[in-house]
Amino acid sequence: MKQRLITGIIAGTVFLGLCFIGGLSYHLLILAMALIGYYEFVKMTKTAPFGGTAWIGYAGVLLLVFPWNLLNIDVQLPWEHAIWLLLLLFLLATVTTKNAIDIQRVALLFLGAVYVGIGFSFIAESRHAEDGHGIFWTFLLLGSIWASDAGAYFVGKAAGRHKLWPSISPNKTIEGALGGVVIAVFTSLIFSFFSNGLLSAGQAVLIGLSCAVIGQLGDLVQSAYKRVYGIKDSGSLLPGHGGILDRCDSWIVVFPFVHMLGLLPY
Repeated sequence: MKQRLITGIIAGTVFLGLCFIGGLSYHLLILAMALIGYYEFVKMTKTAPFGGTAWIGYAGVLLLVFPWNLLNIDVQLPWEHAIWLLLLLFLLATVTTKNAIDIQRVALLFLGAVYVGIGFSFIAESRHAEDGHGIFWTFLLLGSIWASDAGAYFVGKAAGRHKLWPSISPNKTIEGALGGVVIAVFTSLIFSFFSNGLLSAGQAVLIGLSCAVIGQLGDLVQSAYKRVYGIKDSGSLLPGHGGILDRCDSWIVVFPFVHMLGLLPY
């Protein structure tokens, strides 16, 4: 517990500090987290994390998360085109390796690159919101996600009776999940109250619901694939907390979701 607390304080201070500063330093932190996250994903699939085929995935993550706009580099390549080219390179790897790397393996590596790359790209871009309130939107989403996690944990401990999905995550309960939803919505409403009209109560409720429901689904997704590979944590970078993907499993699904549905009013 002591190690977990120390790691949480140090990592949280660094992350939140750079998030507050914003700009290139924060974006590069997110890029580093994305590359480490992809490393964890590749290693989990029993693929050589620095093998030739894995580097295609690293290149894809780099392309998706790199701070092109902050460096004033104009890349005339829509993200859907980038994803298709990434897919093509992975498919070609099955040919060049004469199926030593087969279609099942490259499908996993491609999935990981898109899952990690798009997720972290939206985390970074939220901080650079065009309306100049990126720090508010970022803290709103992170605060609501963390509130959902805390609410689900404490309500589940205190009143959890019915298992949510025991075959995937045996410790989660329906009561805890509902508690997480309530606390996340309450947290979003607090942000709305202090937003000086930037965020309406209705928008806050939708965002809180999204952070809780989609965030908990993201947690279950990671629990599901870790169970397939028989591992407890995706990595060991953060003692007591696991790896980057363990800490960001909700983030990398919530941030794209709220943006793609246009829930952030900017």
